[in-house]
Amino acid sequence: MQVTVETVSKLERKMRITVPASEISEKVEVKIKQAAAQARIKGFRPGKVPIREVRRRFGPGILQEVSSEVMQQSFAAAVDQQSLKPAGMPEINDVVMELDKDLSFSALIEIFPEIKLGAFEDISVTKPVADVAPQDLETMIEKLREQRKSFLAVDRAAALEDQVTIDFSGTVDGEAFDGGQAEGNKLVLGSNSMIPGFEDGVVGLKTGDEQDVTVTFPEDYQAEDLAGKQAVFAIKVHEVAESTLPELDDDFFKEFGVEEGGMDAFRVEVQNNMEKELKAAVENRVKTQVMDGLIEVTPVDSPKALVNEECNRMRQEMVQQFGGGQQFDVNMLPLELFTDQAERRVKLGLIVNAIVEQNNVVADEAQVRSKIEEIASSYEQPEQLINYYYSNEQQLTQVQSLVLEEQIVALILASAKIEEMPVSYEEALKPAEPEAAEDESEGEDGAAAEVLDDASSEEKA
Repeated sequence: MQVTVETVSKLERKMRITVPASEISEKVEVKIKQAAAQARIKGFRPGKVPIREVRRRFGPGILQEVSSEVMQQSFAAAVDQQSLKPAGMPEINDVVMELDKDLSFSALIEIFPEIKLGAFEDISVTKPVADVAPQDLETMIEKLREQRKSFLAVDRAAALEDQVTIDFSGTVDGEAFDGGQAEGNKLVLGSNSMIPGFEDGVVGLKTGDEQDVTVTFPEDYQAEDLAGKQAVFAIKVHEVAESTLPELDDDFFKEFGVEEGGMDAFRVEVQNNMEKELKAAVENRVKTQVMDGLIEVTPVDSPKALVNEECNRMRQEMVQQFGGGQQFDVNMLPLELFTDQAERRVKLGLIVNAIVEQNNVVADEAQVRSKIEEIASSYEQPEQLINYYYSNEQQLTQVQSLVLEEQIVALILASAKIEEMPVSYEEALKPAEPEAAEDESEGEDGAAAEVLDDASSEEKA
């Protein structure tokens, strides 16, 4: 086998592979003899079909079959011989496949880039420092009550924060429009769930009242045919109900898993959950800055094959998340929508992979166990969930990837510049700056490790 390699670009290599005709002919002859022993051809006894007849009938197909097998084998051997690490499937061209001639073809591949890690000392991180103050706890308890408020019918005019049950029918220039009608619609006044002016027009109405309300659709309204236009809604009120907050009693506490201990136990439970949420938010904010810093200090060229694969994965995830189980053509979402974030994920995967290799980082089993126990702690029978994780390789691998990322973040933080910034509980929970917020909302935990796993599997392939 002869192999030549041409550098097409930073990551692209074009290999020209040639396999001697003798090797092909030998394999073809073996296949023809096997076919002759099994062939069923009219006019010949089974197993007695002449070789020349098998060669005449099946020779071209056997040649193509053998050539395809040899191409796969020789490509793998050539990649190993040249110490190349393909980042995706090859593009095969210029195939010469003829009897008694050398088999030759070209394979265009992308390779994994060489990663030269930047200095961790050049990474700067601002770490929020906060705690759960007594007032934060009281505010959270009131939010929990608000989430479980109920509505009771009243005989008075509707006011803000009341819930009204209404029928409405909207027209523009005297014509009804799609989505402008509803019956028995429940609306909380002041929720701003309707277009501006609609809810204000309902305030002051009583049960049984009917009234026309004139509003103007915003200029940036999602339905372009309605944007900026004036509409008239005919509204009929069926019920006015005021909100009632639940009492802080045992029934309320049980909704949050607090079966005994009353108010004191409930406050401890809420405080513990708030502290967990705070810890996770701070860690996520710090990790996002670390990942941003890694990309800044370590220039990486992303293989297009990996970026496209990640784009397709993200598109499929979005379809599954928002498709509602209905048939949805993924091609309606252009891959370009995901390119920037996919490229970021691929870069992080490659950088993280390099850190793992160069620092011999492996997931600490004690931390893996601790992480699984933490996940299981919110379940009634945590031991069952722990056993499930350890019996399910895929689930266990996901946790190991998370722990591996945490170890890498800790490794980088040991050298990075860290500035602590005292903030309030609410401030600490706010999303990071817009660039990083996209990744936080996406749930970047495990994202780099996920790409890292793909990269590793590509190398092994």
